[in-house]
Amino acid sequence: MTRLHIEQGDLTTYELDAIVNAANNDLLLGGGLAGAIARRGGPRIQRECNEHGPVALGSAAITGAGNLPASYVIHQASMCLGGRTTPQSLSSSTTAVLKLAEENGIKTLGFPATGTGIAGFDIRCCAEIMLGEVRKHIAGETGLTDIYFVLFDHPSAETFREVLTAGEQEIT
Repeated sequence: MTRLHIEQGDLTTYELDAIVNAANNDLLLGGGLAGAIARRGGPRIQRECNEHGPVALGSAAITGAGNLPASYVIHQASMCLGGRTTPQSLSSSTTAVLKLAEENGIKTLGFPATGTGIAGFDIRCCAEIMLGEVRKHIAGETGLTDIYFVLFDHPSAETFREVLTAGEQEIT
């Protein structure tokens, strides 16, 4: 059984098999979480991104984590460079992350609230889509043991908790 965790914190400090970067499809590490990953993880991550990118909108790519405590970074391409995240791109990129995690034997995975920063996506809609995709995934066979949603601020973490709780009530 996969455990879901919702926490407020800094995803770049988590010692997990993989953390997820809210990425553009060019895989250019600029501001926000991507910038923090680049600064803390070192230039190796961008070099590996350059080897993979650009990728299709709604897809994902995996790199090493450089100097971060995680082993991998999965780059979730929910927007084009300078563009916005859409419900479809968030849904398909979340599914792509989960698929890459399974293909790479990842057991512990940490997501941010993808698309809610520079891409301007609504936090509640983000929580509904991402938690919905994760729930569908873990309802089947999975090697993932723990999935963390690590949110930058308290209101975002509370929104994810509310959506998670509402979804659990719908299931029973």
